[in-house]
Amino acid sequence: MGNEWFETVAEAQRRARKRLPRSAYSALIAGSERGITVEDNIAAYGELGFAPHVAGQPASRELATRVMGQDISLPVLISPTGVQAVHPEGEVAVARAAAARGTAMGLSSFASKAVEEVVAANPQTFFQIYWVGTRDQILQRVERARAAGAVGLIATLDWSFSHGRDWGSPTIPESVNLKAMARFAPEALRRPRWLLSFARTGKFPDLTVPNMTGLGQPAPTFFGAYGAWMQTPPPTWDDVAWLRQQWGGPFMLKGVTRVDDAQRAVDAGVSAISVSNHGGNNLDGTPATIRTLPAVAAAVGGQIEVLLDGGIRRGSDVVKALALGAKATMIGRAYLWGLAANGQAGVENVLDLLRSGIESTLLGLGRASIHDLSPDDLVIPPDFERRLGTPS
Repeated sequence: MGNEWFETVAEAQRRARKRLPRSAYSALIAGSERGITVEDNIAAYGELGFAPHVAGQPASRELATRVMGQDISLPVLISPTGVQAVHPEGEVAVARAAAARGTAMGLSSFASKAVEEVVAANPQTFFQIYWVGTRDQILQRVERARAAGAVGLIATLDWSFSHGRDWGSPTIPESVNLKAMARFAPEALRRPRWLLSFARTGKFPDLTVPNMTGLGQPAPTFFGAYGAWMQTPPPTWDDVAWLRQQWGGPFMLKGVTRVDDAQRAVDAGVSAISVSNHGGNNLDGTPATIRTLPAVAAAVGGQIEVLLDGGIRRGSDVVKALALGAKATMIGRAYLWGLAANGQAGVENVLDLLRSGIESTLLGLGRASIHDLSPDDLVIPPDFERRLGTPS
């Protein structure tokens, strides 16, 4: 990788900012309203400390685990994120990187690449779905994912359609036509490496979402699909149970932060939940996921798999989440910055950094395996955790 290698996720972010057009980078930063939740997702990890040992540490460390029926080499999975226009290969490059590092790929139904392409690049692909349209339309997308070979389904329900951001929302066109190209030309010309990477392929981001239709049907635009989502009545718990039943295989409910919701998810028959606040893009003021994780894990961790999504930037963050009850973690912005910085190799770079960080943290804690971690390995402030909801 030569001088393209970076030593921290923070450095990947700096390179992504230098490489991407302003609007594309702003879309990755995202967040909603004041950005309270985005900030807390990251800052909360800094409030947790470690209780290390100085002698007697094991000579080797085990990082492998099993999530939703899939054996993975480290407790980090790729979280599904929408239209990845930061690199020409988008989700396919991410899938290859995840496969090369032995982990699973979450593919968004709002992705820029077809599920068939992504599964071909990484057979350990979970297809993510939003509740958009009628049951028949939703089932059509589910069956397409099944036919493509997806090994699990992720239902994401945490979204409240909040648009305002105090620092300004990025300007994103409905489609990339001549008018839009002229409008965004000044931005693109200031980022020649990004522009050249797409020019070499002969195709610029078209901002369509091919997985929102049946195979072979015209793909709607991102905003067209988003508009249909806004007009769809929110799902009920009966809808969740129906979707889980229709899929019939490993099924994750993403976006859980309350203990009562976690228990309802168990009742609906899910295989796993992801403690997530949509990366701070949902309801601003929601606590950091690492704060809500312990209560959720204590309530349902013995019945289903509990994962955490939100704020992971280094291997020690992963260890903190595992010590507080998560079986594994999911990453979003971290790998997107790697993708923007250096394509597939950049995503592999991010996963390598997390792996080495997990190993070094286990060494310091004197743990031979990620499965041996517990709250005793951490220094936890008295007011750190947040219990949301009342358990039944």
